[in-house]
Amino acid sequence: MPGDGAGQGAPPRGEAACAAAAPVVQSLPMSETTLDVQGLTCPLPVLKANKALRGLPPGAKLTVLATDPASVKDFQAYSRETGHALVAFSESAGLYRFTLRKREDQPAAPAKD
Repeated sequence: MPGDGAGQGAPPRGEAACAAAAPVVQSLPMSETTLDVQGLTCPLPVLKANKALRGLPPGAKLTVLATDPASVKDFQAYSRETGHALVAFSESAGLYRFTLRKREDQPAAPAKD
């Protein structure tokens, strides 16, 4: 009915409630993604980062926000072992920020006859 305002401008309650929840993984322009794993401990930050990187295109960047002090050594080792570049690392007031760049996929090996 005109004038009662029902259904105009305000989303239904269910949508409003969902919109208030912040996503854990956030895509940003130019193939940059942020993964918030604050509060998780070893090995979960690296495992969740690995899963997130699998879904990204080669060369994409993933920024991981963590609070586990062990994640510093974990991400350094992960980078060495997987070939994903650890391009930046910082720490401020117990918040660790790692930026990884997904390695370029190697060409597929030729099929053997």
